[in-house]
Amino acid sequence: MALRYSLLLAATLGASIALTGCDNQQTEHAVQKLKDFINAIKPDVLLLKGLTPGVTTEAQIRDQMGKPETERHFTDGSKRLEYPRGPQGLNTYMVDIGPDGRLQAITQVLTAANFAKVRLGMSEDEVRRLLGKPGEIAVYPLKPETVWSWKWREGGVTEEAFFNVHFDANHVVYTTSRSDVMRGH
Repeated sequence: MALRYSLLLAATLGASIALTGCDNQQTEHAVQKLKDFINAIKPDVLLLKGLTPGVTTEAQIRDQMGKPETERHFTDGSKRLEYPRGPQGLNTYMVDIGPDGRLQAITQVLTAANFAKVRLGMSEDEVRRLLGKPGEIAVYPLKPETVWSWKWREGGVTEEAFFNVHFDANHVVYTTSRSDVMRGH
């Protein structure tokens, strides 16, 4: 953890020095890229710290968590912001914003209970709405099949595993599977 903060401090210092010779537009762009980088490596405990349902505003969420991977708008004026912690992170947070612009809930969606909601015949979009952006996508044109995979904390002997959703040529779920995370020797 100390190494992560040292890297963060070094990146911040380096960016500050680099920004001294930039004009305003370049500076704003560079500052945003730095914020995005910091949010990407920020530990989850800091990413979610102090976010309170009914109190925290959407602007505060975006300031603290950064730009979402995906933003979905609903007819009642509510929104769902998707924050995968990856590229092969073990958590994906769905942040629900009410029509009043305030936080309703934050849900970590990479769980066994959520995986159990994946059903035969679901579309790619339905799976994406449920589980968020997959960490890996493999296409097998000769089969034909596309497999989306999410790394998650399964627990048990290996702790981490992949949950896989298999789509057929019509882009609908025809099965799911589990696979081990392969470690180097």
